[in-house]
Amino acid sequence: MHRVIVVTGTDTDVGKTVFAAGLAAAIGAHYWKPVQAGLEDGTDTATASKLGVPAQRIVPEAYRLATPCSPHRAAEIDGVQIDLMRLALPDVEGTLVVEGAGGALVPVTRETLYADVFARWGQPTIVVARTGLGTINHTLLTIEALRARGVPILGIAFVGPAEDDSEATICEMGNVPRLGRLPHLASLDPDSLQAAILSGFDMEFFR
Repeated sequence: MHRVIVVTGTDTDVGKTVFAAGLAAAIGAHYWKPVQAGLEDGTDTATASKLGVPAQRIVPEAYRLATPCSPHRAAEIDGVQIDLMRLALPDVEGTLVVEGAGGALVPVTRETLYADVFARWGQPTIVVARTGLGTINHTLLTIEALRARGVPILGIAFVGPAEDDSEATICEMGNVPRLGRLPHLASLDPDSLQAAILSGFDMEFFR
């Protein structure tokens, strides 16, 4: 395994899966979602496949849980005990993009948060943040939570319409790089997503 890039978010539904899938496809990386909670409406792994990550570069989930809620509770409902040893980073050839669930402080178990798992991995982590109202607070809190655990932050990937002042404020006050911004796409498919990633981000951050 040559490089790992962890993708987390400030909250659920901020565009983390679309960004992670688009990044993995654009740089030819493997994609891994360690814990999938919620199966009925489709999985993030299936979304990554639809958005251009080839099947041979998708690593199967360590856990597939039926209930769409926090992994710790979904596991309890399913009668599953999450073993953190199964969340060790898989050994792949090349770059691995790993997607967390929800925000950085979502519980994996009743004793361990995603941010704690990120700290164990010790790999560069991208925070995906929406550009809308409330993002400054949520993003700066996420940065503080990750730094408190010694998680290295690669930078912020914004999703949504341009909000220059909010984006600049977050990066200046949080002392983190602005990696770029992914706009909302009228048609979301592999081609449009890859074009948006390549035009909206400085790809040197991911090499």
